[in-house]
Amino acid sequence: MNYETLIYEKEDGIAKITLNRPEKLNALGYPMEPEIGMAVDEAARDDEVRVLIITGAGRGFCAGGDFRYSRLRTHELRPEEAEIRGEGVKGRLIQSIFHGILTLQRMDKPTIAMVNGPAVGGGFDLALACDVRIGSPNARFMVAFTRIGLVPATGGAWFLPRIVGLPKALELLYTGDFVEAEEAYRIGLLNRLVPAERLEEETMTLARKLVQNPPMSLRLDKFMAYKGLGTDLETALGLGIACENMCLQSEDHLEGLMAFAEKRQPVFRGK
Repeated sequence: MNYETLIYEKEDGIAKITLNRPEKLNALGYPMEPEIGMAVDEAARDDEVRVLIITGAGRGFCAGGDFRYSRLRTHELRPEEAEIRGEGVKGRLIQSIFHGILTLQRMDKPTIAMVNGPAVGGGFDLALACDVRIGSPNARFMVAFTRIGLVPATGGAWFLPRIVGLPKALELLYTGDFVEAEEAYRIGLLNRLVPAERLEEETMTLARKLVQNPPMSLRLDKFMAYKGLGTDLETALGLGIACENMCLQSEDHLEGLMAFAEKRQPVFRGK
């Protein structure tokens, strides 16, 4: 599928979605928001894709909603006209980014946010929806919504407490302050912090490592981890037993045992 505001690439089991409005720091709006949902759907449905990476072109990951700050400051626009979502498509746009973020979090494949620059507002939520975040020193995060009288309706208030803990999440939600890369790594927003020139290399190294692992195990790892956040231990143990039984019957489990016995690298085929 061809996209107007995204670049979708796929190679060796890895799909990469690059938000491609670098002149706007990849700000959200039409048609980017529905295209994100379509691209995530494409990766989720494609059996050849085992890992998905999301990143931004240029200096930014995603600057959030496409506000027209310059025209607002020169009084060319009234405040109620300053956001692109206010131009008769608000409901459809919000629903489309809901779909993209929900599909991203629910897809049964590992997802990685390669955070090359600012991730603000809805862009922050997009990064939070990924399983793993790798960033460079140029990465910085901001809830942003509080500062303009809004709330993180695209998932931030759900993701943040689960990633950094409730007290820190509330601080970020209340203040709307930027979190710089070093602090993001310290509090767990970033899994890894790497030099800017090595960001893509390190992200691809991790993605290739995951591609080599058995897809069923990764799918069930993700399923159990997220389900476990909302269940008690007894229920989680029951899920674990059911998932383990599925793995025990797989060809990949047998391949793993044989490779171990033969002292070679396993070749997992997702069966």
